[in-house]
Amino acid sequence: MSHLTNRRRFLQASAATGVGLWIAGGVRAEEKENTSPNDRIAFACIGVGGKGSSDSEDAAKAGDVVAICDVDETFLEITGKNKFPKAKKYTDYRKMLDEMGDHIDAVTISTPDHHHTSAALMAMRMGKHCFCQKPLTRTIYEARLMAQVAREQNVATQMGNQHTASSSLRRAAAVIKSGALGKVSEVHVWTNRPVWPQGNDRAESIPCPKNLDWNLWLGPAPVRPYANGYHRFAWRGWWDFGTGALGDMACHTVNLPYMALNLKDPVAVQAETSGHNGDYYPKWSIINFEFPELDGRPPVKFTWYDGGKRPDAELFEGETINSSGCLVVGDKAKLYAPGDYAGPDDDGGPHFIGGGEMPEVKWVESPGHFDEFVRAIRGGEPAVSNFPDYAGKLTEVNLLGNLAVWVAAAGKGERVEWDAEKMISPNTPGLETIIKPIYRPGYTLDLASTAHGVPMRRPRRRIFDR
Repeated sequence: MSHLTNRRRFLQASAATGVGLWIAGGVRAEEKENTSPNDRIAFACIGVGGKGSSDSEDAAKAGDVVAICDVDETFLEITGKNKFPKAKKYTDYRKMLDEMGDHIDAVTISTPDHHHTSAALMAMRMGKHCFCQKPLTRTIYEARLMAQVAREQNVATQMGNQHTASSSLRRAAAVIKSGALGKVSEVHVWTNRPVWPQGNDRAESIPCPKNLDWNLWLGPAPVRPYANGYHRFAWRGWWDFGTGALGDMACHTVNLPYMALNLKDPVAVQAETSGHNGDYYPKWSIINFEFPELDGRPPVKFTWYDGGKRPDAELFEGETINSSGCLVVGDKAKLYAPGDYAGPDDDGGPHFIGGGEMPEVKWVESPGHFDEFVRAIRGGEPAVSNFPDYAGKLTEVNLLGNLAVWVAAAGKGERVEWDAEKMISPNTPGLETIIKPIYRPGYTLDLASTAHGVPMRRPRRRIFDR
């Protein structure tokens, strides 16, 4: 029996017992001990510093990390030496996928935002399962395309908003769905971000450190000189590379109301900001989203706050306003989830303003966030935060706020109407490159027939067939 046939049969067989294997929240010890090397999921990890450190460790718990990639050779060498000495090392994920395509089943992507889509699309078009850190993409069009390609290629996918798996968040969403708040008319979400430098001009260019390949770091983004303030963390505050405070945290803090109220496809959005120059994101913003009635859920006004801005204190009826959180306002009650993740340890966890017991509700327990991804690879249920059914639309909604921020460069912007089906604003011209990016040559967005010499195909070894 060939290596590829053996691998496919093992993973298909394990799918039949997937619930039993994964309900306890991880691979059983005896499975790890008794599984031959040819039967384990082979991962390639793109980005191994920062969040990539824990993402690659999760991959190693579920299978074998056979290749790692990072444009920072310091991260690459330390990770290879200390964690994955047998993994092949690369600084260019395109070369890694070209060379290792027949030896990997799945990828993890833990890079700055501007690389997420180009890396994920190349991998998925090769039939590889894809775990991508949040925010899923930098632009709205990329989010729509990622969902489309994931569905077309029938690959397992997951965005790295880990607290989607939280029982506390899922329970709170079920409480809202149960009607315990009555008719919900308002949602308020705020964050303590940015916690990185944002709203200032570029630093003077300096020589790039020898450990960093600056051209590869730029990837699909426009060329600019190296300077302090980009690598390794502050890239989030620049339009070319990141998505600002909204993109960084809304995948977490908006997750609860999105799950509970099906907050998809707003019809308009409007922002007020501290101002920006089209290069950096503003120091603060307040963004209003208008959601129409949907499947019996009444229209909802959703307001986002960052950079130290907060909702009106009167809404909290004397309760302390956490530095970040979510407030859902119904005509019967208000649900307050302090903190970033609607977790049980964030100042008491989700609760009703003014007291009162939350009703008993049912929700689906998760085996664990990354375990959901692995379960899907093995042919089981999709991860909740998969690209086509959840993460893609959540990302589109969040990033729509950045269209309003772009328009509000001088302070308060005009109301931006939104046609979600066509991905255009009927009343606000000039947003085309904010909705859909232009990649530098060498990086693939719409060219679906080939990806750097690797044809778009169904892989020879399907390990995820529904």
